[in-house]
Amino acid sequence: MELHQNGAASAAAGPSGRVVAGAAQAGASPFAEVAPVPRSIEQTGLPAQLLRELLLKHMLEATNATVRELGSRMALSGAVVGELVQLLRNEALLEVSTARIADNELAFRLSDRGRLEARDAQMKSGYVGPAPVPLDDFVRVGSRYSLLHHKVTKQRVDALFADMVLDASLKDILGVALNTHRAMFVYGPAGTGKTYTISKLVELYGDACLIPHAIAVDTTVIRLFDPHLHRPLPESGSELTILRYSEGHDRRYVACRRPVVLVGGEMTLDQLEVSFEPETRIYQAPLQLKATNGLFIIDDMGRQQVAPDAIFNRWIVPMETRKDFLVLNNGQHFEVPFEVQLIFSSNINPLDLADEAFLRRIGFKVRFDYVDGAAYDAIWRQELQKAGVEYRPEAIKYLIDKLHRKRDVPMAPCHPRDLLNAVLSRINYLDGEAELSESALNWAWDSYFVRLDQ
Repeated sequence: MELHQNGAASAAAGPSGRVVAGAAQAGASPFAEVAPVPRSIEQTGLPAQLLRELLLKHMLEATNATVRELGSRMALSGAVVGELVQLLRNEALLEVSTARIADNELAFRLSDRGRLEARDAQMKSGYVGPAPVPLDDFVRVGSRYSLLHHKVTKQRVDALFADMVLDASLKDILGVALNTHRAMFVYGPAGTGKTYTISKLVELYGDACLIPHAIAVDTTVIRLFDPHLHRPLPESGSELTILRYSEGHDRRYVACRRPVVLVGGEMTLDQLEVSFEPETRIYQAPLQLKATNGLFIIDDMGRQQVAPDAIFNRWIVPMETRKDFLVLNNGQHFEVPFEVQLIFSSNINPLDLADEAFLRRIGFKVRFDYVDGAAYDAIWRQELQKAGVEYRPEAIKYLIDKLHRKRDVPMAPCHPRDLLNAVLSRINYLDGEAELSESALNWAWDSYFVRLDQ
């Protein structure tokens, strides 16, 4: 019986035999032109030995598997997996399993010799997952989704923040800053909406990008896709047949919304370098590489255990050259594009964190501040509407005049949400009616703000 092979027409290939952009069938997938499906080992751009060892490790986990099942595990077409299986059968590393036949397909298992080689492969690298993409393919595909190709307009910024009370001048400087594609420093008092606002900026680009499961630097595999950070498009998470693998884009890439990687006081310098886990023998990509073609936000600058100047110094070369230089555990260095919008955010004065020489390298410094009475009132209207609570102007006037101004407490955009939540929690506890009263505001105020007076 012959191996189950993919019968779809092959994509065109370049002189080297590699699949070239534009070779995929028109309309097959919005990403197929950028990352067409490889239909041979050569077209994957990976060393045959790397793929061979990866398949052996999958077989060690699966016990027995069909070409279709291996294709799903390795995110490769049936043609590529079939070619690999035939190679391993020729070397007497795989044999037909008599234990099962699935849907008229042959199932395979490791031979005794194959099991030994699989364990050797596992000792070299613990990575078992979808096949990686070569580093040069990652660079090529990533450049197609670069933020440099996008222009941010005032109309799009206004539309994005239409449901937020945000000063017009603040919206404009954010939009202009994004168009420069340079790093940005956002600062101002706590509670002024810095993190929430800048996290929404990725929506201005309004499109998706391709994120590889892993990349290969020569024969070293580095895991890149992170389910905690990357949000796949709905269709990319469905179960795919070998036929659909052939009709769509290269499934070694996941079609995702543009990433927003946000780290705060817990960040360490180690997270900005390729990490190697000795227990699992798996390499992990650094945070900025996971943020490729999206936003990388370092929040709470100055709260990290590492000194701020050490963090800032890490970005001098990437900010100026748009390139980052990484190193593997074995000492091998390699270069990757720095295709991210880097944003620093802090409620500490920037001059207390970095010297003027470094701050000059950052394109824009954007200050968020407290709001005036009119903006504060507008935010309250929004929050009350969301909660289904009646807006009472006299209650808000009391809050502004008798609490904020009398006690000299600036009005922060976060206060309406936080105070209203306290009011509603108390009402729920007392099983009362949702109403905004002066007594309810007084109780919420006293439970929210710290009082040091006797």
